[in-house]
Amino acid sequence: MDEEFTFLGLTMPKLATYGGALLVLWGIGAYFGSGQASITAMIPSFMGTPLLVLGILSDRMPDMRHHLMHAAMVVALVMVAGGARIFSKLGEASDLAIASHIVLIIVGATTMTGGILSFRAARLAREAAE
Repeated sequence: MDEEFTFLGLTMPKLATYGGALLVLWGIGAYFGSGQASITAMIPSFMGTPLLVLGILSDRMPDMRHHLMHAAMVVALVMVAGGARIFSKLGEASDLAIASHIVLIIVGATTMTGGILSFRAARLAREAAE
């Protein structure tokens, strides 16, 4: 049996799980740490929750991993696109908002990069087996 693909030392389900958990914790911290208790501070949590759930499900349901990781890549793409909108509002955004958007971009881009490399590795392994 071939070794499972890893990126940054993590399997893709673990990468999605840890990235999602980081965003959930970041959003909760931003909500309570902002002093304003604004629901928009929870946006990282709202984006991290589906990534976290997809990572956990993918780890527990290996037969569905392919589909679940594709869904995680869509979530990661939305994170990067949503996070990138901060560049149009840099002058008017708070430091916390800027940091939250950058964290969204980093987690999303890392997840997407790992996913793309994982899908490529799977395709190459399939082709080599044929």
